[in-house]
Amino acid sequence: MVHSRLFLAGAALTLAACTPPAPAPAGGAAESAAPGQQAALQCSPVERMPVAGRASAYDSTVVALGGARAKLCYGRPSAKGRTVFGGLVPYDTLWRTGANEPTILHLPVAASIAGIRVPAGSYSLYTVPGRERWTVVVNRSTGQWGHERAYSAQVRAQEVGRAPVAAERTEAPVETFTIRAVPRGSRAADLVLEWENTRVRVPVERT
Repeated sequence: MVHSRLFLAGAALTLAACTPPAPAPAGGAAESAAPGQQAALQCSPVERMPVAGRASAYDSTVVALGGARAKLCYGRPSAKGRTVFGGLVPYDTLWRTGANEPTILHLPVAASIAGIRVPAGSYSLYTVPGRERWTVVVNRSTGQWGHERAYSAQVRAQEVGRAPVAAERTEAPVETFTIRAVPRGSRAADLVLEWENTRVRVPVERT
């Protein structure tokens, strides 16, 4: 019974940390999500894997977009002495951009992701890492789970678009995969992905 209470408490904390933001109020400068859409916006890792059973932490970051607050949720694997890109994560192969679930970006407003225009809603962000350039893959499907094999024909059919971004080297090794939001003007931010010796910037801009 004590163990069950501890598990439920941990689950509740994780859910609270990754609840997507509400859309901006109607009539304001921000565009609201479609009616009923928010009920489908979930960022819960508990549905498929208990919090206590995760080798990789589940985390989130808030992205400020011109008065609106988007939220990104993702799994954070660690290198643990392994070669990451070109090894654990092969080059030129689709990657879920984290561990366990695909990385999911909840947008309360219309925006562009690496130049790909999308309405308000939730999107999974896959990537195809390369030595000098990555490809960002934006997909409407957010319910898939597990290895990249879960990117089935049905999931691929929900792709919104793909776009290239440059890869660069970090100043020092990064042990645990990290995504942080760096503001870029009043209506945009870069999602900065860092792991091992690689950094990638994915621009997100409110439209």
